[in-house]
Amino acid sequence: MFEWLEPYKTLIWILSISSVLMFLGSIFLLPLLIIRIPADYFTRRPIRDWPTNHPGRHLALVIGKNVLGIVLILAGIAMLVLPGQGLLTILFGIILMDFPGKRRLEGRLIRIKPMRDAANWIRHRYGRQPFEFDSAGNDNEESTRKNI
Repeated sequence: MFEWLEPYKTLIWILSISSVLMFLGSIFLLPLLIIRIPADYFTRRPIRDWPTNHPGRHLALVIGKNVLGIVLILAGIAMLVLPGQGLLTILFGIILMDFPGKRRLEGRLIRIKPMRDAANWIRHRYGRQPFEFDSAGNDNEESTRKNI
């Protein structure tokens, strides 16, 4: 019945294992990362300087952080159709990356009520304060839709 799948057996196994790993990673690692974000992350100005003694080390850290962000965004996109917390993984990938307009995009994403509620639920579960927002981050659904 499924003879046509036989040539793709290796690909199916790779995708299945990747799906399970992404699902487990989103269950165990994503909450740990979310609780490490300061509660005032979305209201304060970002600190740009990473103290390093060597410019090569700084460059390696910036490149590594951006590569990890890209990997998380791609994994999050895959989790939109596979098991896992796709939107939160995409948000965390964006938080790690450096690009123009990043803060504004983060603010728009976290103000989506289901994302904000999921992130704050994880923080509450681990005894952390919920994320703080400026006056534009109210809970009104209509204003949330206008900000998107």
